[in-house]
Amino acid sequence: MPESVSHHVVAIPYPGRGHVNPMMNLCKLIALRHPSNFLITVIVTEEWLGFIGCEPKPPNIRFATIPNVIPLEANRAADFTGFIKAVHTKMEDPVEQLLRGMVVPISVLLYDTYLTWVLYIGDRMNTPVASLFTMSATVFSMAYHYHLLVENHHAGDNFSGNTDEIVDYIPGVPPIRVADLVTGFNGKGKDTAAVALNGISMSANAQFLILTSVYELEAQVIDALKSDLSIPVYAIGPAIPYFNLNEVENDQNTPDYVKWLDRQPEASVLYISQGSFLSVSDAQLDEIVSGVRDSGVWYLWIARGETVFRHENDEKGLVIPWCDQLRVLCHGSIGAFWSHCGWNSAKEGAFSGKPMIAFPIFWDQVPNSKMIMEDWKTGRRVWTDEGILVTRDEISKLISSFMDPRSEMGKDMRNRAKEVEKISRLAISEGGSAQIDLDSFIRDITKSSLTHKSCPSAHLEQ
Repeated sequence: MPESVSHHVVAIPYPGRGHVNPMMNLCKLIALRHPSNFLITVIVTEEWLGFIGCEPKPPNIRFATIPNVIPLEANRAADFTGFIKAVHTKMEDPVEQLLRGMVVPISVLLYDTYLTWVLYIGDRMNTPVASLFTMSATVFSMAYHYHLLVENHHAGDNFSGNTDEIVDYIPGVPPIRVADLVTGFNGKGKDTAAVALNGISMSANAQFLILTSVYELEAQVIDALKSDLSIPVYAIGPAIPYFNLNEVENDQNTPDYVKWLDRQPEASVLYISQGSFLSVSDAQLDEIVSGVRDSGVWYLWIARGETVFRHENDEKGLVIPWCDQLRVLCHGSIGAFWSHCGWNSAKEGAFSGKPMIAFPIFWDQVPNSKMIMEDWKTGRRVWTDEGILVTRDEISKLISSFMDPRSEMGKDMRNRAKEVEKISRLAISEGGSAQIDLDSFIRDITKSSLTHKSCPSAHLEQ
């Protein structure tokens, strides 16, 4: 290794888009902060190397690969449980073999919270381990204190069934309806909830916990977690690619969708993305498409193949399969963001200062939408009970009111969204809370790598 390299971070992301992206963004932030003396190795499956291997990255970041955990042709959305099982049974051995063959000594293993087996590898190799949680601090606290929900009959086998009851006893978490908890606690997804609950509980055995959150937007719950846990907790900011926003492009490499946005009036376009993994029913999708078109607003829609055909001959819309989402959201012609409220999207909506129309589908998207609507006060939710269609008329009316620059609701949402944007951007600035915590994490892992080898291992029980 180069003589200047004194610290080696090995990152092990969960092989999913909402997990790989924040892990890569954190690695890039560390690499940009310490370009000369840090080497960062990111371990990904061969499939994920194909997805991100050609993306620009700092020179002190490299990739190492392991075989795919499932066949490429497998439909992980259709067999989500099977995919999770494969991640927890097929990744550990090849990752450990890769780690033990590395020439550069490892300073710390930076792993996704759900990959609990990394804790055992760290224990066997006597190497410090840092847990990166890619969802909100609020969701972490809900899961970490799951026993309180069970004791109060708000989750688990003794669930009372009343989804309108208020939960006001989770440390740091503002009062929340049972219906707005993580869906896997009581509804669909219970079969995979055990994996998440175990991962969050086990992360207390790591040497460090990293939250991809802006401290000021979740201050109470982050403070509560720092009080509850005996390990250092860092809120390193949104972990989105804001460091790429100032890159200069010439007209030849400016994407066509950006040129299209350049031609639209200020705050006139509704940006729509329901995420890259789960989707609504065909019947509900038809209602959403019809409602958007009936509203008469301009829209940019990120959609997979099943949506594209529904937009034929609509001159007010642009439908594409992918875009640089943060760049689009920060564009002046975007007036609002229709989102499934995955945590990465919620953070990008906050950072860009755009009000949000929330249409959550699953898991943490539900409490995230509550946070956007009630805590940040930057959006409205498309209300629906599971299995009940939201009609095109309801959707059209909400969009029209939201996008109307004269409506009081629209004004209030935009003003509050700008306040949240300011909070997010101050956090990542020099001397901001996220920058301070990131520097603290880097400083602490450099200290830990010097002392951990001489300390007796805690020896986790498997």
